[in-house]
Parts: sequence; structure tokens; C-alpha cells
Amino acid sequence: GCGPGTITAEFATLVAPGPVLGLDASEAAVSAASADHQASNLTFRTGDVYALDLADDSIDVVHAHQVLQHLADPVRALREMRRVCRPDGVVAVRDGDYAAMSWWPASPGLDRWQDLYRAVARANGGEPDAARRLVGWVRAAGFDRLEVGASAWCFADPADRAWWSETWAVRIADSPLADRALELGLATRHELDGCAAAWRAWALEGDACFVVPHAEVLAWP
Repeated sequence: GCGPGTITAEFATLVAPGPVLGLDASEAAVSAASADHQASNLTFRTGDVYALDLADDSIDVVHAHQVLQHLADPVRALREMRRVCRPDGVVAVRDGDYAAMSWWPASPGLDRWQDLYRAVARANGGEPDAARRLVGWVRAAGFDRLEVGASAWCFADPADRAWWSETWAVRIADSPLADRALELGLATRHELDGCAAAWRAWALEGDACFVVPHAEVLAWP
């Protein structure tokens, strides 16, 4: 789930000249990441998290950021991460929790956005409220040495609010997320446009704040 490759590229800088591999199921994401981030120790390629094309005990650090929430079987994916991780390595996972997200000022449009996103994510086989389940998933995958923590993103600065709100305004109105909501009959086009407008209106509020909580687990084989 390396997506655009930003985090992967930062890892490559930190551990150079050690090799770093970014995997994503999407060929388009891998192509874009490969074009945007180039380093001698960095490689991107498509992969299946349930069947990694990697040898047993071959990776020092296996890292998945906001990935498990999108999977139908996160425990199976974690078992596969454990398989490829060296005995002295570490598996690091981090996921958010959509039901626990909070914002101010109150906005019926953002309430509707939250409900829609969670419904679409579950219809797609994922679990949007992943953070609260993360420890259980990791233990079920066979890990017994864990270090658990939590962190949060906070969007309160005007520039941060503008970026965060526009990202979601576009996603809820004109993206595969919007298409899926319409396909499932969960929302009308008018409702999706209303959610996008609510996001943009929220960002203009002088005291607006949006908090995204995450759970984080370091697990050793």
C-alpha cells in the first residue's frame, strides 16, 4: 500500500544505501511513485499483500501505513508480513479510526460524509474503524511481542485545513469513492455535492479544527 511513495522515499533517504521496496496493488500508483521518487536504493513494484513475492525471513522492517483498514482479511496480511520479516526485524503498522475522528465547528454535511465513507469502506470489504482493532489483529496474526502507541493528525492551520478539506471535497464528489456510493445507492449526486460543499465551508471557519486519531503497533516475530 505504498501509494504515491512519499513515506517509502523518506525511508530510502534514512537507511541509504540499504535497499527499500515499495509495494502497491495498483499499477498506476507504482508507475507514479517510480516517476516521482528515484534513488539508487529505492524500488517500486506491484504486489499482493496476501502473497508477497519475497523469501521467508528476508526483510528487516515491514511497514504498512493506513493499509490494513482497506483489507478484507487484515490478519492474513499480517501473517504474510510476519513470514517475510527477519527474526530480529520488526513489523510496523499504523491505521486511523473514522468513527473516532472529530471536528469543530459541527457540520451536518461532515456527519453525512463520515457515515457515507464508513458505509462504502465496509461495502468494499474493509474496516474503517481499524485503529481500535489493530492490537487484536496483530495478536491474531501470531505476534506476542508488541509495543502499542497512538498519535493524531490535527488540521487547524488555515493552509492545512485548506489542503485537508479540498482533498476530501474532491474524493467525496469525484472519485472512485463517489462512484461507489452512487453505485450502492447510499447517496445521490446532490448529497455528494453537498458533502463537498460542507468540507469547503468548514475550512473557512476561523476556529475550525479536525482531529484524526491513529493506533500504532510495533510487532516482533
